[in-house]
Amino acid sequence: MELERFDEYFKKNREKHLQELFEFLSIPSISSLSEHKRDIERAAHWLKRQLEQLNIENVSIDPTGGHPVVYGEWLHAEGKPTVLFYGHYDVQPVDPLELWESEPFKPEIRENKLYARGASDDKGQVFMQLKAVEALFDVLGSLPVNVKFLYEGEEEIGSPHLPSYIEKNKEKLSADFILITDTSMHGPGKPAICYGLRGLAGIQIDVQGANSDLHSGLYGGGVQNAVHALVEILASFRDSEGNILVEGFYDDVKPLTDEERKAFAELEFDEEALKKELGVDELFGEPGYSFLERTWARPTLEINGIFGGFSGEGIKTVLPGKAGAKITCRLVPDQEPDKIVALLRKHIEKHTPKGVTVTVIEFDSGAPYLTPFDHPLIQTASKSYEKVYRTPTAFTRGGGSIPIVAAFDQMLKVPVVLMGFGLTTENFHAPNEHFHLENFDKGLRVLCDYLFEVSKLSLDKQVK
Repeated sequence: MELERFDEYFKKNREKHLQELFEFLSIPSISSLSEHKRDIERAAHWLKRQLEQLNIENVSIDPTGGHPVVYGEWLHAEGKPTVLFYGHYDVQPVDPLELWESEPFKPEIRENKLYARGASDDKGQVFMQLKAVEALFDVLGSLPVNVKFLYEGEEEIGSPHLPSYIEKNKEKLSADFILITDTSMHGPGKPAICYGLRGLAGIQIDVQGANSDLHSGLYGGGVQNAVHALVEILASFRDSEGNILVEGFYDDVKPLTDEERKAFAELEFDEEALKKELGVDELFGEPGYSFLERTWARPTLEINGIFGGFSGEGIKTVLPGKAGAKITCRLVPDQEPDKIVALLRKHIEKHTPKGVTVTVIEFDSGAPYLTPFDHPLIQTASKSYEKVYRTPTAFTRGGGSIPIVAAFDQMLKVPVVLMGFGLTTENFHAPNEHFHLENFDKGLRVLCDYLFEVSKLSLDKQVK
């Protein structure tokens, strides 16, 4: 595709597009605060109007058990792939307000950066999807692919109602792949495709000894200490090098391929600089793996918090009757959260000392996600990035979890392409959130090229 035609289009319409984006960013669509319910509705209607102006069909605002989703479709590219665009129009709260250098819902451009809540996460990147489709219509006269749009208003509160919406609307949402622009690049001028995410399994361990705290002089040495019992359980989870000792924990772990390890190494991640930044003498983790491999593609078991006994000023000679800890495991393909929790329960039962009872409470969970490294949709995205940025694309995995991605994978059973244009330094979820307009400009061209190139892919099983 000749990018020059799109370059001319976006230059000509840049100010108009920015003014439209300003309108979108001016809506305080904070999903976690009930006083902004009307603003959530305003943002949904704003998106609906945008889609209608693009001549997208069957545009609707669909209710859920919480905030609504916005849907639309255009399906006239016969024999071509169908892409489902996903994004979210809700944003995080703005506290602490006094740390903002400009008002969070009055967008402002400074040094070619657009400052506003939602500028990077995710309104700015949702807007880019719309304007890429607009450009394809205006420059080519039609779209090279079929498109569907699904925008939700609850991503920042964990997408509690979207999975049930997807489950009820599988046929309506059916596509050849899902395109999400809500991830980060590898660095300034360094495009990246995130092709995998870790999953999550979380539990709380509650240890009960005596029915109350006891005087350690009267009972110490004769009654089990709940904190000691908890520490014994926790110490049994890992060895001194970070290997997880829960029986069966690693059984389903999908190993890294040689190609993936090579790609990670080529990123030349500076572990020495990281140690200096964090103020530690050494990094820690499974032997035989780099920091990126450990944090992107290996599973973890971490203690997130411990409680029990006396922690106030001074000392209190108490023998605690209760203690507890919160544990989370980051999971990798092909680990299943329910199976991991079952293994943790079995391990805890096996290592519970005498004199206490243990209760396990389950918390958040989410499956890991992986698109094959060499998938045509991933490789095509890489080439589109490289055409515009004129530098090789990094292939990364995310150490964190985006549960809705796994839900898309499990329910719709199609690849998910995570193709973002933000930077990790852009303060999303923090004061002074911003979006580098250089990536806004280049990203629009990347998306146009990608959709055009995807139209050349055949709809065989390999692509699906």
